[in-house]
Amino acid sequence: MPRLTPLTPDTAVGAARDLLADLVSRHGQIGDMVSTMAHSPAVLGGYLQLSRAMGRAKLDRRISERISIAVQAVQGCGLCLDSHVSAARALGVDEDEIERAHAGTSADPAIAAIITLALQVCREPTSITDEQVIALRAHGYSDRAIADVVGVVALNILTGAFNLLAGLTPGAALTAGSDTGV
Repeated sequence: MPRLTPLTPDTAVGAARDLLADLVSRHGQIGDMVSTMAHSPAVLGGYLQLSRAMGRAKLDRRISERISIAVQAVQGCGLCLDSHVSAARALGVDEDEIERAHAGTSADPAIAAIITLALQVCREPTSITDEQVIALRAHGYSDRAIADVVGVVALNILTGAFNLLAGLTPGAALTAGSDTGV
């Protein structure tokens, strides 16, 4: 059961109304998470900025979706997990790799290494070692791609934690928009 009520441009006030009106005018509809985030224009604005910025990440999207699956499996946001599994499938990630991502790994050693890094960023960033970063570079990851992992994890922590707080679950759809985004 949702704990927070979604807002619309008609029910929101101030900056939240402006943000929602802009999103509706550009996208036609907005998802439950975004409309509910509007209770805090700071959170909604931060989410939108981080989401846009991560759209320019250097990580291959098939890898970032597997990272997202691994992080959401740990965090426990079913709405986010479903969304990222669907996105991974749409990008051609096979079911075995989706299952492996859910378990925090991959059959590909390079992808397994970056998923491991992401889970460390999520759980215990002090455990990351110089040797680990060197090994990621040896797998072909640039410093930018390695740094992008922090952004992917941060975005997942933000969306997952918000959805869990708000009580947004796969079965608790409130509006016709997309599950987690705009």
